Amino acid sequence: MGELRVYSGGKAAMTPQARTFFDPATSTVTHLVFDPAKGVGAIIDPVLDFDLKSGRLASHSADLVLDEVTKLGLSIAWILETHPHADHLTAAGYLRDKTGAKTAIGARIVDIQKHFKPMFEADDLAGDGREFDRLLSDGDRLPLGELTIEVMATPGHTPVCMTYLVGDTAFMGDTLFMPDYGSARCDFVGGDAAALYGSIRRIMSLPDDTRLFTGHDYRPAGRDHAAWESTVAEQKAHNIHAHVGVREEAFVAMRNGRDANLEPPALMLPALQVNIRGGALPPATAAGHVFLKIPVRSTLGA
Repeated sequence: MGELRVYSGGKAAMTPQARTFFDPATSTVTHLVFDPAKGVGAIIDPVLDFDLKSGRLASHSADLVLDEVTKLGLSIAWILETHPHADHLTAAGYLRDKTGAKTAIGARIVDIQKHFKPMFEADDLAGDGREFDRLLSDGDRLPLGELTIEVMATPGHTPVCMTYLVGDTAFMGDTLFMPDYGSARCDFVGGDAAALYGSIRRIMSLPDDTRLFTGHDYRPAGRDHAAWESTVAEQKAHNIHAHVGVREEAFVAMRNGRDANLEPPALMLPALQVNIRGGALPPATAAGHVFLKIPVRSTLGA
């Protein structure tokens, strides 16, 4: 069911409070950020539990977040996706139904929908982003009680990627990982290593004491615990892929070289079918069954 850690800021109204939930099955980090004065919160990158071997879908990880919401007496205004994930199924639809919150994602989700709609024969998909309540652009601002969520476009891992800045705290999805792990892959649809370099530099242009929360942690060799919080200063000094001494040309060459040898995430095909639908499952058949499709790319006889 994952792990919960607490972060309570200490700089008055500029620092939100947050709760972080780590899902060990997918190495995903979900964040609950909130304004304690007004009791209003947002959930960032929630996870549904999906067992690929059996096809079982469950809500244990999302329910852990809901338990904390109830404990804190919060109302949830937003369920925010940093991008369309390829490694876990989003719980955005489930949590929207439970909380009445609005879902939001970067406006370029329409590009991803248009790419995968024919692959999965997803005829139910409009392809214009209406599966989400709000499509976001760089510079948008969302209310969160007395706080404001500022939207920063940080493409590269995907063209959709957004970083959410709340006071002195940024939730940056997969753009950067912990300094000892580096940066996100760029070989997904619309990914671009040069764009990622620019997005990383944009994040690193924030004040040095800005707290940075990542969306995954894969615990590199030598570290036996999950971690997800750093600062701009720490990333600038120590990120193994993108510290301030790394030039764009070297970063792009490194990133493209690494990505050429990476396997697709185990849940990529099931996850994308749910995530481009805003967390909804494909429509049921006449018999009431729901299927996630696995397109076959045969090389028999090649």
